[in-house]
Amino acid sequence: MWGQWGQLCARASRCRARAVRGDAGMVTSEYAMGLIAAVGFAGLLYKVVTSGQVRAALQAVVEKALDVQF
Repeated sequence: MWGQWGQLCARASRCRARAVRGDAGMVTSEYAMGLIAAVGFAGLLYKVVTSGQVRAALQAVVEKALDVQF
């Protein structure tokens, strides 16, 4: 009887070990996808901020802020 119980415990232990090892790669892939998304968003934001209309609006805001009398 203990022989079957021992085999069952060993099998369960191996399954848990495989599950833990399988999750390690998932964290790395999620990190990589997040990094790719962040770089894509940064590129899009750079394009928007350096466009003519946005650049002119930002320049107007900065010039107005510099002309404030204290």
